Amino acid sequence: MLLLTFCIVDMAEGGELVDRVHREILDEDAVDKLSGTPKMSLCNKVKNSLRSNLRHRCSSQSLKTSLLASVPVLSWLPRYSVKENALGDLISGLSVGIMQLPQGMAYALLASVPPVFGLYSSFYPVLIYFIFGTSKHISIGTFAVISVMLGGVTERLAPDSNFMTWDNVTNMSALDIPARDAERIRVATAVTLLTGLFQILLGVVRFGFVVTYLSEPLVRGYTTGAAIHVIVSQLKYTFGINPLRYSGPLSLLYTVLEIFYLVPQTNIGTLVVSIVSIIALVLAKELNLYLSKKIPIPIPVELIGITVATLVSWQMNLPENYGVDVVGEIPSGLQPPVFPRASLFTQVIGDAFALSVVGYGIAISLGRIFALKYGYKVDSNQELIALGLSNSIGAMFQCIAVSCSMSRSMVQESTGGKTQVAGALSAIVILFITLWIGALFENLPKAMLAAIIYVNLHGMMKQFLDIPALWRRNRTDMRSGSPLSSLPLLLNPDLDSLPQLLRNAYCHLQDTATYVLKLGQAPNTETYWPVEDYTHVREVPGILIFKSSATLYFANAEMYQDALSKKFGYDITKILSAKKKLEAKMKKYEIKKAKNAAKNNVADMERALEEHEKDIATIQLESEPDPSMPRAIILDLSPVSFLDTVGVKILSGIVKDYGEVGVEVLLASCQSGVVNNLQMGGFFNDKVKSPIFGTVHEAVLHCQSEQADSEVITATHF
Repeated sequence: MLLLTFCIVDMAEGGELVDRVHREILDEDAVDKLSGTPKMSLCNKVKNSLRSNLRHRCSSQSLKTSLLASVPVLSWLPRYSVKENALGDLISGLSVGIMQLPQGMAYALLASVPPVFGLYSSFYPVLIYFIFGTSKHISIGTFAVISVMLGGVTERLAPDSNFMTWDNVTNMSALDIPARDAERIRVATAVTLLTGLFQILLGVVRFGFVVTYLSEPLVRGYTTGAAIHVIVSQLKYTFGINPLRYSGPLSLLYTVLEIFYLVPQTNIGTLVVSIVSIIALVLAKELNLYLSKKIPIPIPVELIGITVATLVSWQMNLPENYGVDVVGEIPSGLQPPVFPRASLFTQVIGDAFALSVVGYGIAISLGRIFALKYGYKVDSNQELIALGLSNSIGAMFQCIAVSCSMSRSMVQESTGGKTQVAGALSAIVILFITLWIGALFENLPKAMLAAIIYVNLHGMMKQFLDIPALWRRNRTDMRSGSPLSSLPLLLNPDLDSLPQLLRNAYCHLQDTATYVLKLGQAPNTETYWPVEDYTHVREVPGILIFKSSATLYFANAEMYQDALSKKFGYDITKILSAKKKLEAKMKKYEIKKAKNAAKNNVADMERALEEHEKDIATIQLESEPDPSMPRAIILDLSPVSFLDTVGVKILSGIVKDYGEVGVEVLLASCQSGVVNNLQMGGFFNDKVKSPIFGTVHEAVLHCQSEQADSEVITATHF
């Protein structure tokens, strides 16, 4: 019989012996005998799972849950607190609605359709998302990246050259603008309808997870490349020129060369309007930033800008006197529903799929950021369905494809928006503008709208600053996801290759698909095996030992986090949300008692202080954690061979979130490369303190010693 003997020594205590292990060397057969036979065959597990799922799905409670999950407004609107949320949602809705007006018109130009269709797209889709969406803070509507992708399709299928007519009076060819715009609207709505249908289909088959293969660095790099296309596409409005549109490889380079060639033909009046508008908007944005902490709502810079520009254009008659291109006719009222032309579907199906994936990727990324910040969950599959319904139904009312705008979402959150009601109120603002005052902006110069786009894209252009940070932290991410990697997009903005990219990503999923295990200790050993597979393996009291079967990177990082939450047995998001509410309640008590104490005499102050202490004690009692909840989590990282920036961020978030509720998170069995990834990724800092252990058993001994010390201290205290 072969025996294994080794000692664990604590060098921090001067070489003191902490633990001695003396056992028989275990092979696979010995492990099976020691830990017990597997509990259940795979076939029986599948049968039991199907039986329980069928029973669960047929219950009335399950049907009710499914209905509430499919139409989320039915679950949260009846519980809407007018006292707590109404004022913030009202201010937020008005602020976002005012922003929707200039942005909707500006981004419609990017899609190569008349500006009024941007206003329609800021109304119908927002109301639909209010009913079906799960994010409380994102602002649905027109978005620069989506609009420029859509504009590429509309100009490709309805170019100006198809609508040139011969004028017998002037003996010159002229562009039939109404006919061109009508055709472009038909193309845009066809693409939008297909985009929405793709999103609904992906949501129904629960394919929301596939978009996780679009990593954060990759999305940021893509949006930066798209922002460059947006800027180049708007230069014609800045200089007042009409360059030809190119498509296919090197189209961006050809367009830039064409613009340089036409620069001598610049309209001076248009250029002056552009320069003045850009300078004024930048200065006003900086003023807004400076005053953000002193005023409750931001100054509506863009609304003021387009109002002033319209008045100046009207008073000085810029179109007639200086040849400045203006928005033109804006019809009042809403358009009747029209089903898009089905004959266009086969020509735009690839573009629609690309739009559906990119639009959803942007929306879900921002939605999860706000959800994590405010302690609620965003359902990725329901978000696909909500966005798909917004696009598909909106297309029937002549809306262009929509997604989530970062700038409007930040305003919605910073001005006090608490729920989806803020979005609905912003839609009502747009409805009022469309019905009654939209026609007042017919003299608005298009150069002003281009200036709004430039200023709003400065945040995306700042993403070039990611390159040095990614170079230091993870060069793989830098190569695959930095703005420099957006070169293929610059060469081919229509993203015809995106379906192939997703197909490859899905195939890659088969190689990196992960299953998770909860480990327990084999009797009388320092080895740990899956609790679900062996009858004699027992969990260590108060400690959750968690292990994933695959490496940890952007594609499965969120799956890893969700699986850990399920094994933990408690919804960490709800716990954090409850903790934040209790902290807010404590703060209100402190303010209230302080005010009362200032008004009353000394005796009343003492009585108020006693009541305050009782209240605080009650709150603290309510916030005590469940005694059955694990006090420590050990993450067995032995299968993890590398970590990218997303994996490091997920681990940091796990340590921080669980630490806030009193659960210590320890890392064990890390390879040297993983430790280097953690160091370069900034994992070790003042906020994240998580020791790393060589083996799971060492981490268990550490937790048990800390629990024993705390019990001794508690016993001594009492």
